[in-house]
Amino acid sequence: MVEIKDKVRRFLKDNEMYYEDIDMDTCCDIFIQEMQAGLEGRDSSLAMIPTYIEAGKDIPSCKPVIVLDAGGTNFRVATVYFDETGKSVIENFIQKPMPGLDKEAGKKEFFGTIVKYMTDVINVSRSVGFCFSYPTEILPSKDGRLIRFCKEVKAKEVEGELIGENLVSAIEATGYKGSKRVVILNDTVATLLAGISAFPNRNFDSYVGFILGTGSNCCYIESNNNITKKPGLVSDREQIINVESGSFAKAPRGKIDLKLDESTLYPGGYTFEKMFSGGYLGLLCLKTIREAGGQGLFSKEMAEELLAIEDLQTIDVNSFMRFPQGDSPLAAICTKGIEQDSAAVWYVLDALIERAAKFTAILLSSTVLKTDKGRNPCMPVCITAEGTTFYELKSLKTKVEFYLKIFLEEKHNRFFEIVSVENATLIGAAIAGLTN
Repeated sequence: MVEIKDKVRRFLKDNEMYYEDIDMDTCCDIFIQEMQAGLEGRDSSLAMIPTYIEAGKDIPSCKPVIVLDAGGTNFRVATVYFDETGKSVIENFIQKPMPGLDKEAGKKEFFGTIVKYMTDVINVSRSVGFCFSYPTEILPSKDGRLIRFCKEVKAKEVEGELIGENLVSAIEATGYKGSKRVVILNDTVATLLAGISAFPNRNFDSYVGFILGTGSNCCYIESNNNITKKPGLVSDREQIINVESGSFAKAPRGKIDLKLDESTLYPGGYTFEKMFSGGYLGLLCLKTIREAGGQGLFSKEMAEELLAIEDLQTIDVNSFMRFPQGDSPLAAICTKGIEQDSAAVWYVLDALIERAAKFTAILLSSTVLKTDKGRNPCMPVCITAEGTTFYELKSLKTKVEFYLKIFLEEKHNRFFEIVSVENATLIGAAIAGLTN
């Protein structure tokens, strides 16, 4: 097995895909430089989008709000209120397909579909908190102009449009007479807000929202003084910044990363999240083991079987890693080869997960370092994390915490705590809708 592991390591190094060749100090320095450039309005791959949402506002009790959550493959609708103790109560929950995922959707169809999803809750509240998890320029009015879709959503007519304004128009087109106030925010912002509300008695020095599911992104709290690209901000206030970290363009990409990027709907866009997020990791694993088969890492029979696979999802990778003899597509293929094939596949996939963890740690370390908080171990930075890839992919969370412990705590003396909040995006969207 040691010989197989060495062959895998050499293959990954030759293809510039090996995790040990990634220097965290260099990557974090570059990431923080891109963050600063984005805040100043200079050329940067990080949009650093101001949200005009401040953290820690008082939440009104027993007042309902409509919440919408558009992200990944699903579109969720619910109503939320907070009881006298501050606990959130979620009602009328439904989950539907994301418009524009299976086929191209025009602007009218896109917003009309959302209104249909809202039919049963349209009269519950005039306030709408809309968690919209795509690159969006947020306006001081809290509406948002879509910059572009990612995660393979196809609705070109919506790009460049105001999300809240178009949604209100679509609602009014159905004959609804009441006014609606729509607040647009990103899923990472919603996650951050949920983290603040879930732990009111904890002393955290600052807060970070982090998503690693279909895509990946983070947000944090920044002083208005440092957001120099937006003149006129109140200098002694703070607001949440949506980093749009998935678009970071200066991470060290390997040969197989480049091949995967060329095969996606938007080559050259969001290259960072294509290296480790759930929407792309399965495909990256497939392309890597196919390349490994072509370079003689597996038996001839195994290599031929790999060429017949049309698609591989991250959930399939997880199934194999958790049970290599199970009924996953990769396990079935490994039975067609020799005994060593399954071990070689396991080593390749484990190394790619290790690499994903290291990139995740670079993202989180850079964000925590940018806050300049968390120096006291009794007052760490709270990282509220969401996403099935982060929590479910075998060993990923453990590996991320290892890199954060070694790099962030031991090397840079910054302390953190990763927390989870159930239904974080719905709760955070509700807070935004009620407090803005």
